Amino acid sequence: TLLQRLKERRTQIRFVVTATTRAARPGEVHGKDYFFVSNDDFAEMIEKGELLEYAIVYNDYKGIPKQRVREALATGQDVVLRIDVQGAETIRELAPDVVMIFVTTSSEGELEQRLRARKTETPEGLKLRIATARRELKRIGDFDYVVVNPEFQLDTDDERE
Repeated sequence: TLLQRLKERRTQIRFVVTATTRAARPGEVHGKDYFFVSNDDFAEMIEKGELLEYAIVYNDYKGIPKQRVREALATGQDVVLRIDVQGAETIRELAPDVVMIFVTTSSEGELEQRLRARKTETPEGLKLRIATARRELKRIGDFDYVVVNPEFQLDTDDERE
């Protein structure tokens, strides 16, 4: 993915891993891709105020652990959070000077093609993701920058910096 490529090339950037209640997909690693937690553990994190922001995304909870953000900021490096538009709104309220980047595909058809190629979505899940993408595109003006990643071009081994 685009973020994986960025991680490989930009060592001066700190990435904060998101907590989620969804099951790990094949190849995903706990603590690297996400912190995979139970619904009960996530509810406890909410109760203890351990999350900077959280939301229900595609029928699962996702949230940003505060401690991980503190640790990342303490390094003095730029910090990257992978969040949806709900999370972006919350983060913008907490840190008005934050830079928000909206990453999208070149078309809805391309998004659907990518989701189908992953083979991780049920037909209902695919419909939900596409409907969500349509809603999120309406919020594109809330972001500072927009990156269109057509046909995985930014995910390739192109060595331009």
